[in-house]
Amino acid sequence: MMDSQSRVLEKAGYTVELAHGRAAAEQAFRSGVYDAAVLGHTLSKDARHHLAYMAKKSSEETQVLVLHASGRHPAVDLAIDSRQGDAAVLEALNTVIEQKSLALAL
Repeated sequence: MMDSQSRVLEKAGYTVELAHGRAAAEQAFRSGVYDAAVLGHTLSKDARHHLAYMAKKSSEETQVLVLHASGRHPAVDLAIDSRQGDAAVLEALNTVIEQKSLALAL
């Protein structure tokens, strides 16, 4: 997830913790519980696939939103095309969870 998208989420009232890259995300999932994980287009398809499972493994309550996704993944709650803009990202996050206190953005 890009910094500009994380600022949009923060402005909407979400607390955002950025993890840059797969290793940082894996560590975040091991050490914390998140209401939502937003997996962005800066991750490879393989990393998005793996991290969706890790997010659910860390907590079944974690909602997973994937930006720039194709196809369906069993651990992903919603996937959108991030080229739809920041408003679409915010709407999608609001769709998968009600206002929560902490979202991990990747």
